Amino acid sequence: MSGRAISLSRLRSGVQIILFMVTVYGGLVIGPYAADKISTALPALSCTYDQQNGAWCALRPFQHLSSHQVGETMARTGTADWALFAPLLWTLLAFLSFFVVLNKAFCGWVCPLGSVQELLYTIGRRLGMVAHNLPPGWLSGVRSIKWFLLLFFVFLLPLAAGLGWLPGAAGEAWCRVCPSRILTTLLTGNGEQIALAVGDSGDIVLGLLGNLLFGFMVTAAVVVRQPFCRICPMLAFNAIFKRMAPLRLTKNPHPHCGRCRSCHAACPMEIAEIALPQDKNIFHDDCTLCGRCVEFCPQDQVLHLKFGPVSLYRSRPEIFRARSRVELANGSLRTRKPSAEGVSHG
Repeated sequence: MSGRAISLSRLRSGVQIILFMVTVYGGLVIGPYAADKISTALPALSCTYDQQNGAWCALRPFQHLSSHQVGETMARTGTADWALFAPLLWTLLAFLSFFVVLNKAFCGWVCPLGSVQELLYTIGRRLGMVAHNLPPGWLSGVRSIKWFLLLFFVFLLPLAAGLGWLPGAAGEAWCRVCPSRILTTLLTGNGEQIALAVGDSGDIVLGLLGNLLFGFMVTAAVVVRQPFCRICPMLAFNAIFKRMAPLRLTKNPHPHCGRCRSCHAACPMEIAEIALPQDKNIFHDDCTLCGRCVEFCPQDQVLHLKFGPVSLYRSRPEIFRARSRVELANGSLRTRKPSAEGVSHG
């Protein structure tokens, strides 16, 4: 990349707006619950309860197959063989056919829930609300939650429901608690999903958890960057395969790495490992490939967004200066002209 500094943030915002319309309202073009949806295995939280969406989240079919294909068949026959898991494998391959192209950028560029959280955080900054980071001691514990949610809510609880061990509502346990189900349906004018179902104990418990999680996300996102993304099971599922795809974040260690920590401050997921001196392995499980760390790195060609061997976007001092005139690394608005002090340009 040469010449005038290109704003990756503006490009990403444009892509987010377009794909938000596709993932939330795309069904208005191709028809509600149409057989020719873009995908039924999208690596982003596009909710099947939103009848106007243009693609489905991969977590719904994984739950459905775990409950109905595997669990119910095992309960009926009392046996398990590899043929039971073949549909799960095909769904996984469909998921990978999308994921392998953009890797975890589905989280940072496509997911409508992530886009709404960014918007809420921006509103909070415009209103002058104080931004908060998670206490450092919390990060490790918070990061583990997404793996628990993926294992239990997407696979084990639906399997247990299919086996008859849990109420039927557990067959789609994640969908019942996912904030995207409430958010995207509300955005299409459907208020049914925010109402608490009282069919059985499973409906009540999962409904309460879903409403609490949605309320937490909407409230916390105003003052904390991407609060739900940090615990999202889709982020965990994407992280499992992150090494398979050619799109990734890379680093050429620099002697000044670890001094300014601007990249860490810019990261919505607070990945401190990005700023560690001489550390090349920075493509963390929590990374959403948003590229903010690249924009806010003041050193030339240290951080890269790469597709295979090709550098699509790299850190440059002029990009850093242009972004810093507009906002601080943590997303707060710049209230005065940035000082030349405080950041080493090497």
